[in-house]
Amino acid sequence: MFGTIVNVIAIIVGTLLGLIFKKGIPDRAKETIFHAIGLVVILIGLKMAFQAKNELVLIISLIVGGVIGESIGIDSHLNRLGEKLYQLAGSKESTFIEGFVTASLIYSIGAMATLGPLESGLTGNHQILYVKSTLDGVTSVLLGSTFGIGVAFAALPVLAYQGTVTLFAGVLEGILTSEVVTYLSATGGLLIAAIGINILFKKEIKVANLLPAIVVSVLVTMFVFRFFPALL
Repeated sequence: MFGTIVNVIAIIVGTLLGLIFKKGIPDRAKETIFHAIGLVVILIGLKMAFQAKNELVLIISLIVGGVIGESIGIDSHLNRLGEKLYQLAGSKESTFIEGFVTASLIYSIGAMATLGPLESGLTGNHQILYVKSTLDGVTSVLLGSTFGIGVAFAALPVLAYQGTVTLFAGVLEGILTSEVVTYLSATGGLLIAAIGINILFKKEIKVANLLPAIVVSVLVTMFVFRFFPALL
C-alpha cells in the first residue's frame, strides 16, 4: 500500500500547489489554460487508445460497458459522492464536483493505475506507482489551478481502487496478460480522451457510465485471445 499512499499524497500536495498557483493567474488566462488542459488530456487518451490493433474489441467493450454503466447509474452515484464531499468540505467553489469527478476518472483509468498496485502487491516494488505519483502530482497542479480543491478529494477513489488491486494482486496476476493490459489501456485511453472533450468543448459525455467498459475489455480480450488470437 505504500506506493498508493505516496500517490495519494502527491495528488493532495499537487492540488494545494495548484490553488496557490491559481491566485496568480489573470482571469483572462484561465480559459486558455482550461483549453490547454483539455487538449493535453485528449492527446494522452488517444496515445493510449492507438495501442489497440482491433477496434472491434473496443467497440464491443464500450457499447456493453455503456449499457451496464447506464443501468447502474455510475455517473449519478459519483456526482452524489462529489456533492456529499462538497458539503463536508464546506467549499464554495462551483467547480468542486466537476473537479472531483474529472480528476477521479483521470487518476483511476489506465494501465498504470492497475499495473502499479498490482506490482506493488506482488513484489513490493513501487516503481510504477512512484512514476504515476509524479505524473498525477503535476496533473493535480494543473487541475487544481483550474477546478480548485475538489481535485484533492480524488485521492479517495484512487486509494480505494489501487488499494483493492494491491490486496487482490495474487488473483489478478494470472488475468492481466500483455494482451489484456493493451486493450484495457486502450479502452481507458478512449475514456480519458472523452474527459478531454468534456473539458475542451464543455460537453456532457457521461464517462463514469462507460467505466464498466474497462472490465468488459478484459473479458472480451481474454475470449478473443483464447479462440481468435490472430485478431489481436
